[in-house]
Amino acid sequence: MSHTLIVLIGPTGVGKTELSLSIAEHFQTSIISADSRQLYKDLKIGTAAPTPEQLSRVPHWFVGTLELTDYYSAAQYETDVLNQLECLFQTHDTVVLTGGSMMYVDAICKGIDDIPTVDKETRELMLQRYEKEGLDKLCAELKLLDPEYYKIVDLKNPKRVIHALEICYMTGKTYSSFRTRNCKERPFRIIKIGLTRDREELYDRINRRVDIMMQEGLLEEARSVYPYKDLNSLNTVGYKEIFKYLDGEWTLDFAIEKIKQNSRIYSRKQMTWFKRDADIAWFHPDQQEEIMEHIKKQLS
Repeated sequence: MSHTLIVLIGPTGVGKTELSLSIAEHFQTSIISADSRQLYKDLKIGTAAPTPEQLSRVPHWFVGTLELTDYYSAAQYETDVLNQLECLFQTHDTVVLTGGSMMYVDAICKGIDDIPTVDKETRELMLQRYEKEGLDKLCAELKLLDPEYYKIVDLKNPKRVIHALEICYMTGKTYSSFRTRNCKERPFRIIKIGLTRDREELYDRINRRVDIMMQEGLLEEARSVYPYKDLNSLNTVGYKEIFKYLDGEWTLDFAIEKIKQNSRIYSRKQMTWFKRDADIAWFHPDQQEEIMEHIKKQLS
């Protein structure tokens, strides 16, 4: 295959951004973000979105393109990125994709199941039911309608439970019946590079990054989007904790510590997910020469 997608992944705070810029500059190409929250233009600080200086160094795609109120999914991302890659590969042999959103990375590398798009009416109805009846009631309903998925879904994740019920109601079929897990063929080669650090080193970087975000204005950014706090786009680490402070439930210091703790927990979930993939070649971010040699070897 003449076209190659270099996929640079790893946990939050590991150091993907700077290395992705170096790789993209080497190949004189673009970067596609695989961060499900950097898509939203009002969340620059809390998502560690590329800075204006970084954006000027390398063209970026799927950064700051959505409003907080926009509905977006991994399935839509798959369609949009594949269309964008088709355009980019007309002028570039190589494109870089980087980010830590596991489902978004898999959507491009492996494809996701062709699950029907939920219509607006069903989505609004299920959200209303969630607000009125609570998660436990919906979980009990899922157990009846789709016992197979009930056994494996995170029952504390309302988004997953609600989505499964939406599909059940919309199609009259179980959500499980759409989950084929077949890996789709792509018309380009994929080279996967994973970045990792010792846990203590990574945790220290995560803690320091949260402190920097606070210095850069995370509190003010969270306050500016507070009216939208119940939207799914803001159901994410960094904002959820600050909202607790703004609600008067937590002190600011406690909220900051919870951001650090929850970011560390998320980094472990990311590594657990990525470690399942035998196609990923793992490096420390400081091994830039070795990473470039690996890429060149794969390209030859």
